Amino acid sequence: MYTVLVVNDSPMVVDVLTAMLERGGYHPIGAGSGEECLRLLKEMKPDLILLDVKMRPLNGWETLRMIKDDPETRDIAVAMHTGKHLTPAEIQQYGRLIEDYILLPTTHRELFDAIEYILNQKVQIEQEVEIARRAGADVELIEEFRYLSGSVDTFRRLIRLLELSLRTDVTLRIGEHLMNAMKSMTTSEKCMERRPEELKRQFHGMGRREGA
Repeated sequence: MYTVLVVNDSPMVVDVLTAMLERGGYHPIGAGSGEECLRLLKEMKPDLILLDVKMRPLNGWETLRMIKDDPETRDIAVAMHTGKHLTPAEIQQYGRLIEDYILLPTTHRELFDAIEYILNQKVQIEQEVEIARRAGADVELIEEFRYLSGSVDTFRRLIRLLELSLRTDVTLRIGEHLMNAMKSMTTSEKCMERRPEELKRQFHGMGRREGA
């Protein structure tokens, strides 16, 4: 059973999300603040953290940065959840640190689909990492592959989420700065996309030579 740490400063939201997760067969644990989240992570290592963006005094982005700066917790999957639309600045600053961005309110199916996708993706990446290790690949290349494999997919989904937000939220204005930012992110995503595939082919090639 996967353990999911739900972090939100609204007790009602924590209760709703933990109830949804229990129905889905997960083991949820609630935390009422970023500080409580960081304290709990000293005692446990969940499979996924659902982290609220708008919290006080430590907001979700600050909490995320502290999680990813700690070698003991940086590899834990994190999905942000909030009722606030994502901005280009947030994608550029934090997009490579998270696995998903879940807009609230959400349905059971949307939540479960997002969680299963994140956890399955993590398993697939670790399977490729194990192939690379057995083939004797360089540790730095393995870490590059792990980082980019998760980042590329997340970046792609965040860009699509931003595009959806722009189509559905009339309060967001598409100015020249925003259009340039989106073009830059799309270009970056395409450039990043090629490298993990190159590394994967390299690892599998090493494995075949090793077994020859």
